[in-house]
Amino acid sequence: MLQLSALHHIAIICSDYALSKKFYTQVLGFKVIQEVYRAERRSYKLDLELNGTYLIELFSFPNPPNRVTRPEACGLRHLAFAVTDIQKEVETLTNLGIKVGPIRVDEHTARKFAFFSDPDELPIELYQI
Repeated sequence: MLQLSALHHIAIICSDYALSKKFYTQVLGFKVIQEVYRAERRSYKLDLELNGTYLIELFSFPNPPNRVTRPEACGLRHLAFAVTDIQKEVETLTNLGIKVGPIRVDEHTARKFAFFSDPDELPIELYQI
């Protein structure tokens, strides 16, 4: 058995690099660690952290294929972020013009959660801790 110590990062390929960079930094509050343009691939690679933890590699590639289905395609289903006040965060997203699904209650934990999407329709969950 492998002896994994932690999740290192999540790689996301976006269709509109400028839009996704703005979303992840200005809406979700990630901080840029490093941004590299790889000319041979015509691709950006943006390393992002949240609260000092490296979490996301945001990539751009020319003409990436669309996600097959949503959200039950094989592969990554959604990203989930912990929040302390889900109502406040849902209001913030709504005020920014981002459509958020209803706040629901997890039947197993009794915790509140809600979903919204990034610019490429990748599902993102807010989960109240």
